[in-house]
Amino acid sequence: MALYKGIFKLIVMSSKSLIYENEVHSVFLTGDQGEYELLAYHYPVIGVLVRSNIIVDWKDSIPVRSGTVRFMANECVILIEEEDKKDISVKPTEFVNKEVG
Repeated sequence: MALYKGIFKLIVMSSKSLIYENEVHSVFLTGDQGEYELLAYHYPVIGVLVRSNIIVDWKDSIPVRSGTVRFMANECVILIEEEDKKDISVKPTEFVNKEVG
């Protein structure tokens, strides 16, 4: 049995920075319709990502809050909103009842 060694270009970026750019063998994603893995020469795909991790070559993990993916012409471009480094909690605003008059 032959070992498949196809590669494709993967670019992962946010509005702030380029997060990942390299040639890879596979990328595993979680979309709004389920989980899927993209390999070299995959059929063209456009999709929406949900909170999860992007798994690159079953080695590297990139946390994602949400995003979009486009795979076309053996190039995968993923635009993401990064998961916050710190858990920021917002306290509800307290309203003070004041009499007008």
